[in-house]
Amino acid sequence: MPIIATFIAGLLFSIGLIVSGLINPTKVLNFLDVAGNWDPSLAITMAVAVATTAIGYRFALARGTPLLGGMFQLPAKTDIDPRLASGAAIFGIGWGLVGFCPGPAVASLGVGANAAFIFVLAMLAGMAIARSLDALSVTPVAPQAGIKGGNK
Repeated sequence: MPIIATFIAGLLFSIGLIVSGLINPTKVLNFLDVAGNWDPSLAITMAVAVATTAIGYRFALARGTPLLGGMFQLPAKTDIDPRLASGAAIFGIGWGLVGFCPGPAVASLGVGANAAFIFVLAMLAGMAIARSLDALSVTPVAPQAGIKGGNK
């Protein structure tokens, strides 16, 4: 059952990305161009996504355990460190340069977008490089803490 739920969640997410226009790099770049040909429509999509996530987390965490079993995986670290800041900067620069972020890029593969294919290859290469650098790092990355509750 979890794999079916995962598939359905991914499918709904992809459909949402397509309907909102987030798989169209031009639309994203126009949203980011606040001094030029600005398209504010993605701001509504982002506001609805943030509100939905906030409400969803509130309900999900109140359950104590996930609906389909296991335990919640939440980050153990909550501070902003150089690694987080540099990763966010790289993400933002990449998004601003090409108009793709990981979810929409993967969804774009389904419609045969060549630019998305190149982006996904570069993203996978970047992930491999980051893992290699982590392996060389002196300080290990903190594991995620699980939350398993009993208030049902």
